[in-house]
Amino acid sequence: MTRSERLNPLLRVTQQRQDTVAKMLAERDKTLAEQQQRLDMLKEYADGYSVTPSGGTLAPAMLANHVAFRAKLDTALQQQAQVVDSSRQNCEVERARLMLASRDNKVLEQLAASYRAEESRVADRREQRELDDLGARRVRVAQEGSES
Repeated sequence: MTRSERLNPLLRVTQQRQDTVAKMLAERDKTLAEQQQRLDMLKEYADGYSVTPSGGTLAPAMLANHVAFRAKLDTALQQQAQVVDSSRQNCEVERARLMLASRDNKVLEQLAASYRAEESRVADRREQRELDDLGARRVRVAQEGSES
């Protein structure tokens, strides 16, 4: 088994690892998009609720309810923004892991390519040596035949 062939199982493992990390990144990206969409929807709702009801003055109880609900919306907005930030950080971690896995895979592929190139050069030299030996034998045989 050649050196390049011995790297094949390791190449398969690094490729599988890279594929797994890529899937994880895709999941994290999807989660981030969903969380961002929720935040955007919550912002739209909060913006629509920020306008005080028309019709003049509000009863103190209704105004208190309005203010309390608006405070809950603001808290929900802050919490969702934190969830989005956390999701974004998770995406960055996975993206870094993917870059590392990709780099590892690329290094092994380059090493295998280097081994294959070296093996090809060795085989070419061996073949050329055999051809040279064959040519030299033919010349010797021809010389021996002409001397007789």
